[in-house]
Amino acid sequence: MISKISRRSFIQQSAIAALGSGLFTSASSAASNVSQMRFGLVTYLWGQDMDLSTLLTTCEKAGIGGVELRTQHKHAVEPELSSHERNEVKKRFADSPVTLVGYGSNAQFHESDPAKVKANIELTKKYIHLMHDCGGSGVKVKPNGFSPDVSREKTIEQIGRSLNLVAQYAADYGQQIRVEAHGRGTQELDVMKAIFEVADHKNATLCWNCNSVDTNGQGLEHNFNLVKNRLGATVHVHELGTGSYPYQEFINLLKGIDYQGWILLEAGGNPDDKVAALFEQHTLFKKLLR
Repeated sequence: MISKISRRSFIQQSAIAALGSGLFTSASSAASNVSQMRFGLVTYLWGQDMDLSTLLTTCEKAGIGGVELRTQHKHAVEPELSSHERNEVKKRFADSPVTLVGYGSNAQFHESDPAKVKANIELTKKYIHLMHDCGGSGVKVKPNGFSPDVSREKTIEQIGRSLNLVAQYAADYGQQIRVEAHGRGTQELDVMKAIFEVADHKNATLCWNCNSVDTNGQGLEHNFNLVKNRLGATVHVHELGTGSYPYQEFINLLKGIDYQGWILLEAGGNPDDKVAALFEQHTLFKKLLR
């Protein structure tokens, strides 16, 4: 735990406390009925081959307000960075209109091997330090399915307890833990609800991931209501304007709870003109908000 908390860290932790309850809300936005949702980019896949300077320039030209940097991409924001290099990353974002929303890690807590679970917890702590030093506000983690040799109930319990550990640790550094609805079986919203019943630390939050399973059972609204009180600062959407996902209904549900976080594009493929493609996606997003 940090023994002395700076003013910046205090402000970050205050924001985390608000987020931990599930969502951003404000009297002014509710009164004006203007959505405070912001559009950004997950660097998987459209940004994976960009160094940091290119990424920021591309986002600036396309009007993209924030990015979630993913591990193992060309921009190379990794735990191995020195203090000086971390400060340089922080400065680059401070000098840009683009916000460092957070980090997209591969840390996962469903493994049947306890040693692997422990290693992922320690890895998450490294990412927490990285984002704290670089000026981000959170770390994305995930479950990644069920192990065939362990019961679902035990795996859910293990994931939830692991999340409580890293959520407490992250809170001390002004960082939010954002749990992506991910993995075969674990991406189901009723399973995510069960995980969060164990992961009851307010700093463990859900990153909605716009999967096809979201409309299973009683439908999107029902599944949304299962977890809406645990939403964190990030939502992942896939390419807008394609496929059958009910994005308008989903955005309307977010508007209904006055969600004020980041809607982050995680798009496949490799368009030649990334600026034009991102601009088009941002335009489609703004239409959904009307």
